[in-house]
Amino acid sequence: MFDHYVAVDWALSNMAIARMTKKSDEIKVIDVPADIKEFQTYLKNLKGPICLTLEETTTSQWLYTELKDYVEKVLVCDPYRNRLLCEGPKTDKIDAKKLVQLLRAGLLKEVFHSNDKYIELRKIVGAYEDVIRAGVRLKNQRSSIFRAVNQDHKAENNTDNKIDAFVLEGLDRGIESYEREKERYQKEFAALKRKHSEIRRVSEIPGIAEIGAVKIVSRVVDANRFKTRNHFMSYCGLIKLEKISGGRSYGRKNSRYCRMLKSVFKTGALAVIGGNNPLNDYYQYLINEKHYAPHDARNATARKIAAVTWGVMKSGKKYIPYKRKENNVVDDNADL
Repeated sequence: MFDHYVAVDWALSNMAIARMTKKSDEIKVIDVPADIKEFQTYLKNLKGPICLTLEETTTSQWLYTELKDYVEKVLVCDPYRNRLLCEGPKTDKIDAKKLVQLLRAGLLKEVFHSNDKYIELRKIVGAYEDVIRAGVRLKNQRSSIFRAVNQDHKAENNTDNKIDAFVLEGLDRGIESYEREKERYQKEFAALKRKHSEIRRVSEIPGIAEIGAVKIVSRVVDANRFKTRNHFMSYCGLIKLEKISGGRSYGRKNSRYCRMLKSVFKTGALAVIGGNNPLNDYYQYLINEKHYAPHDARNATARKIAAVTWGVMKSGKKYIPYKRKENNVVDDNADL
């Protein structure tokens, strides 16, 4: 498909470039100071279709944006899968050489990258997740001060111990700042919902609120990159993959999945249970008619929410629940 296969091992100070052609197994490698303009000129001077690969790093999205117009295909690959790079001596030139061999052999695992407008949402969602983690840590530290003396951290605001009081004062200031910052992000999420129709459609699915919708859209970006619903389920960590060798099953294991999406859909399942919505009907149907254990029914409900979300994002259509029946029974294969 391509006349040239190029791999680059990019660093702040240098870039190692390896190239192969479709007609020759010879690998040409150079290691020069890192300069994006020089690399663009290098690619422009190659005649014929080019496939370029680089590993997923903090600079991969920037490199993807800067280089995509100079080649036919940019493949950002998953370094976790590139076990060949761990063998033998390691230098930037050796890594680039091995990378271009894997590229031409078709053995690289691609990491999704895009210039879509939703890709920018990942920055704000990532920053919001950091704020939440910091706030949870502060609240846990605060509650531990009162639990250590057998007091209720929700009812008590002061302590007689001077050192504890000093620490508590700083924690309370930090928590107050956290609450303000959290509110600032929530206002921004509300503005993003008004701006993007995709976020509005996803937020209308039961169990997926405004913040959950922003997280989903920022991470998925384009639902069409998943060939089937099960591929999407695997990416969300909601199904396990079976290991079979020699006709014998060695059990099931979790795939490498997006923890954020798994959390959103698992939380969504808890949110719909007990509510007046079709997905609660589905949960009750699994419990009462199919005799599922509660935890199995919750997991099935989380998968149903994920399937509906994938369908809404793939079709671009608004979520329309089925017309509820009087006995509130729902078919197991019905589209919710």
